[in-house]
Amino acid sequence: MRKWIGFLGLFFLLVNCSPRALAMKGSDTGVNRSAVLGRWDVTIYDIQGWGVYPSWFDVVERNKELSGQFVGRYGSARPIRYIHFDGDQLYLSLPRQYERPLEDLLFVGKVQDGRISGQTRSESGKTIRFHAERAPALEFSGKPEWGETIELIQNDLSNWMPRNPNHENKWQVENGMLINTQRGVDLVTRQKFTDFKLHLEYHFPEGSNSGIYLRGRYEVQIEDNYGKKPSSLRAGGVYGFLIPDMMAIKPAGQWNTCDITFLGREVTVVLNDELIIDHVEIPGITGGALDSREAEPGPLMLQGDHGPIRFRNILLTPVK
Repeated sequence: MRKWIGFLGLFFLLVNCSPRALAMKGSDTGVNRSAVLGRWDVTIYDIQGWGVYPSWFDVVERNKELSGQFVGRYGSARPIRYIHFDGDQLYLSLPRQYERPLEDLLFVGKVQDGRISGQTRSESGKTIRFHAERAPALEFSGKPEWGETIELIQNDLSNWMPRNPNHENKWQVENGMLINTQRGVDLVTRQKFTDFKLHLEYHFPEGSNSGIYLRGRYEVQIEDNYGKKPSSLRAGGVYGFLIPDMMAIKPAGQWNTCDITFLGREVTVVLNDELIIDHVEIPGITGGALDSREAEPGPLMLQGDHGPIRFRNILLTPVK
C-alpha cells in the first residue's frame, strides 16, 4: 500500500506542482547534501515515446548553496534552476532547451544506496521513469602503450552500422572516403574502444554541421564556423563543455585534419596543426550520446543527421 501512496504522491507533484513553488519551500529537509553532490549518469525510460535514452547531471555546493548542470537527450549542458529536498525526495527543476513543454522540466527522485530513482514527464506530458548512477572517475595514469592502428575506412561499410536501422542511411564509401551525401542517420563503428588516439580528415560544404562522438558519448563539434569566435558549441569544442583555445576550422570546401587523444576523461584536440584543447577533462556525456554508461567502452560515432560531410584517413590507435 505504501508503494502505491508514494507513486500517487509523485504523480501528483509532477502534474500539479510548479517548479517555482517547490523551490520556494526552502532548502533540504531530509537528505544529506553529500548524498547528491557529484556527477550522475542518468537513463530515462520513455517507452511509448523516444524509448530509453541517456541524460546526465552534476550537483555542486558553493557558499552553502546547491547548483548544477544537466544534459538531456539532445542539446547542450544547461543550468539546473532549482534543487530542493523534501523528506527523502530530491527535486530538480531545469529550464527547457529544445523540449516541447513550455514549463520547466521537473525530476522527482529518491536518493538511496548511491542511486537516484524517480519520475519525470515526457514531451507528451506522460509520467515516465528515470534512474541515475554515480558517474565513474575514469582516471588514467601512467604513459599509454599504444596498440596497432586500425584503419576504419575500408572498401565498404563493413566496419560501420547505422545508429538506428529504421532511419534512412545516406552514408557510402567512394574513392577511399566515407561520405554522408545528405542529412540522414549517425554512423557507428561495430568495434568499441576505451582509451585511444584518433586521426581523421574531414570536408564539409557551406553551412553544414557534424560531429565526432568519442566512445559514442562525447561530441567534438564539426561546423562551418570559419572566422567566428570560439565556443563550446562551435567547431573544435566538446559540445556544451569545453571551449577551444582558438577557431582553427578552415573555410567550407577545404579539408581539415584533426588529431584527438582520449585517455580516461582527459582529451587533447589538435585541429589543422593547432593545439586547441590541451589535456582537459570532459565532465560528462554530451547531447546526442548513445548511452550514459560511461564506465563501459564505446564506439566511434560520426554525426550524420545534421548535414553532408566527407571523411578520409580515419585511423584509430587504441591503448593496449
